Amino acid sequence: MSIPTEAIGSIPRPPALLSALADHAEGRLSADELTKLQEQATAETLERLERLGSPVLVDGEQAKPSFATYPLTGLTTLAPDGAVIPFADGHTRQLPRLTAGPFRYQVHADAYLRDARRHTDLPIKQAVIAPSALSLLYPADGIEGYPREEFLNDLKDGAEADIRRCLEAGAHVVQLDFTEGRLSLKLDPSGGLLADFVALNNEVLDRFDARERARLGVHTCPGGDQDSTHSADVDYAQLLPKLFELRVGNFYVQLAGEADPERVLGVIGDHLPADARVFVGVTDPVDPRVETAEEVRDRVLAAARHIPVDRLGTCDDCGFSPFADDTSTSREVAFAKIEARVRGTALASEALGL
Repeated sequence: MSIPTEAIGSIPRPPALLSALADHAEGRLSADELTKLQEQATAETLERLERLGSPVLVDGEQAKPSFATYPLTGLTTLAPDGAVIPFADGHTRQLPRLTAGPFRYQVHADAYLRDARRHTDLPIKQAVIAPSALSLLYPADGIEGYPREEFLNDLKDGAEADIRRCLEAGAHVVQLDFTEGRLSLKLDPSGGLLADFVALNNEVLDRFDARERARLGVHTCPGGDQDSTHSADVDYAQLLPKLFELRVGNFYVQLAGEADPERVLGVIGDHLPADARVFVGVTDPVDPRVETAEEVRDRVLAAARHIPVDRLGTCDDCGFSPFADDTSTSREVAFAKIEARVRGTALASEALGL
């Protein structure tokens, strides 16, 4: 046995694809031409990850507009003035606002998985957006003729289908991206919003049986966009006990960028469910410096002092480019960090006699 290691999801797009996205947005490139470049970038991403020795692959989200909004592609009942997410460096991201019902997923993540599957026989993890994030699309003043409860029912149906289709398409693991979990405690320090998010996600997760939930996971981080975060100042000790109430078999926890990782590891060790595995972040996409394999090894060994080795894995803290236009981390730096994670995890496995 060796310690498993997985990427979170996004990898910076190659320059040719970034140029193509801009050209397509300005009407200078057809959708078919853009799709061809996205397919090429996906194939190259998978090939490079395989060459680096990654035991589980991801498509790098080369064809996604962002980790959060892919289900909305083509949805016409949206306005641009939705919830605003402020980052520590002053920049913001803004979600769209739903203007009418019914809400339906326009794109399901299994489409990306099936495209990736054509290029490799290795296991592939598929990231999906958590329903709690999409719940933010519904405006605070409501939608005439489409009450919030009806929207949430439609959302839960869409989220279940998104996850189930990925499982049926053979995903190694389906990972729910839950970056809004830590952010919710900044918006509502009482924890009420976080409790609502966890309850909503669990309503979807409870539609899966125990064997299926063993192939589901949740990723948490304080956001990672343009080398900044939106909620790193929120104490993890407020989030993690509630996070571990989510009924999944795998948790992916940002850790390398934490000021006091040893303290966080203690919280994880105290609250991790008995039937779950935790993948701790050992590389920090927000930090431009590339970690060494030896640094990664030492971070894994520190984690092993708090978490049973048979329930421990490693990951990157978060995706390297969760929004397609985020070029703060280069593609080459991202792959160098991934290589350090893979090699460092192997070194730790050897040091632990696995």
